[in-house]
Amino acid sequence: MTEDQSPEPVGAPEPPGPPGPPHDETGLDLARSIARSVARLPARAGARRPGRRPRSEPGPSTGAHPDERDPQLLDATMGRLVAERGWAEDVRVHGVFSRWAAIVGPDVARHARPVSFERAEAGADRPGGRLTVQTDSTAWATEVRLLAGTVVRRLNEELGDGTVRVVDVKGPDAPSWRHGRRSLRDARGPRDTYG
Repeated sequence: MTEDQSPEPVGAPEPPGPPGPPHDETGLDLARSIARSVARLPARAGARRPGRRPRSEPGPSTGAHPDERDPQLLDATMGRLVAERGWAEDVRVHGVFSRWAAIVGPDVARHARPVSFERAEAGADRPGGRLTVQTDSTAWATEVRLLAGTVVRRLNEELGDGTVRVVDVKGPDAPSWRHGRRSLRDARGPRDTYG
């Protein structure tokens, strides 16, 4: 290779070109060119024109016509809430709990009270729920068991046909005689306690 054909290093910088137009220190030329290019752009939809005030959007009506912001009656609001949440049957059942004395009579209501209501599962063979009633004594438990058919009929009149299928009657809670950590399973328990 000769000296005239020596390879140039790869990535070598190019020599600077002729000097450009003189630089304006104040930047007025740049500002004018930007303003001209913006003026040539099409106007955006809804853009403000100089000298015009923007239109105000009409706000919510505050007239004499009712809307959802107005105070509502509690009965209507609660009724809508119960219907939206699917609580209608539960509200009726608990209403029966509060009117228990009117449904079964004052004598029975003094000695028996409703404890819980369980709905039947969705896939059950027979629709209807189970009402559990707690009594003061075993004698009243027997009495309520004998009246169970009448109680179911009265409850279904109040709640709708087929709401209650079974009345489960529980006697009084017996005291526990288990005290301490050690006790015998299947033992005969206390005897002669009630003399």
